[in-house]
Amino acid sequence: MIEPTHYLSSTVKGLKPSGIRKFFDLAASMEGVISLGVGEPDFVTPWNVREASILSLEQGYTSYTANAGLLELRKEISHYLKEKTNVSYSPSEELLVTVGASQALDLALRAIVNPGDEVIVIEPSFVSYSSLISLAGGVPVSVQTSGEMEFKLQPSDLEKAITNKTKAIILCSPNNPTGTLLNKEDLEKIAKIIEKYDLLVISDEIYAELTYDDVYTSFVSIDGMVERTILVSGFSKGFAMTGWRLGYVAAQPEFLSAMLKIHQYTMMCAPSMAQYAAIEAIKNGKEDVLHMKKSYRQRRNLFVNALTEMGLTCHVPGGAFYAFPSIKETNLSSEEFAEKLLMEERVAVVPGSVFGESGEGYIRCSYASSLEQLQESLRRMQRFVQKQKAGV
Repeated sequence: MIEPTHYLSSTVKGLKPSGIRKFFDLAASMEGVISLGVGEPDFVTPWNVREASILSLEQGYTSYTANAGLLELRKEISHYLKEKTNVSYSPSEELLVTVGASQALDLALRAIVNPGDEVIVIEPSFVSYSSLISLAGGVPVSVQTSGEMEFKLQPSDLEKAITNKTKAIILCSPNNPTGTLLNKEDLEKIAKIIEKYDLLVISDEIYAELTYDDVYTSFVSIDGMVERTILVSGFSKGFAMTGWRLGYVAAQPEFLSAMLKIHQYTMMCAPSMAQYAAIEAIKNGKEDVLHMKKSYRQRRNLFVNALTEMGLTCHVPGGAFYAFPSIKETNLSSEEFAEKLLMEERVAVVPGSVFGESGEGYIRCSYASSLEQLQESLRRMQRFVQKQKAGV
């Protein structure tokens, strides 16, 4: 008999399981739970998009596509990005279709990171960033943000974290888990530091379609940042296509070529039927996106107002579909709050601590649920919060 753990990679052994999945799996095993945990639209993929995929199957389009993805899809993505960012990307040299935005992030990091390179992560952050940096051989360096500043990155804090080993920074706006949106002025301040220290940016723009009050600004739209930025996005959130696993990356030809080499050996190509669905989504899905966005905005307002009324301080998120309220007044840690709320009131949220040190004292609540479920979850949360404040 062998001892399997003896043969495992030390890097993999050092990785922590996703804190999000822990609570999702626990909630799934219980009855009567309202889950505000997993970041997934509650909308079904629009019928015309599903129909396009079905048609591709009926017509027998089941073979591999080009490694970089269907050229027709890359052309549509190029047009789409031109409208959103005013940047023209070559479909043949600067765009790559990936298996979700997660694979795009993995490819970007593996393409640029050498062993020991430092990559800055703005926390609270999506749980995958630091682990993907470690898997690429790099060193994640966290920069904390605060609820008092609505979790916006402060340029002075970013500059303090930069060393002679810093290679890049990962930005996510709108942010997961806080919903914080960086406006043009915020991004311009960050860009000055990026240029000063000759850094790269991986800009995770998966929630770009879901902004509610301010105009969305892509980091590639900032003067001088196109050549320094690897833009990552996809169809999961804005187009309600999470299960299709389809993303893309846009970058200068040298970066794109490096990522394509890794993609060729590890994935070959994204599923063809998902790519045909994405062509339909990007060509004819704008009205569906606007409908979903309008609904999320209504739910956001309802949810954040109710949190405030029950005494949980919460900034108004500018995008995505997450609220990130403070639970410090309950005198419970984030994990204690989430566990007790689940067990006592059957509401699943995610402890802020899983998103980094500055997430402690907060919880992430996804409002991508029906109004009925949101209203019921709020009633349960209010009852729970009142008990905690009363010391019951």
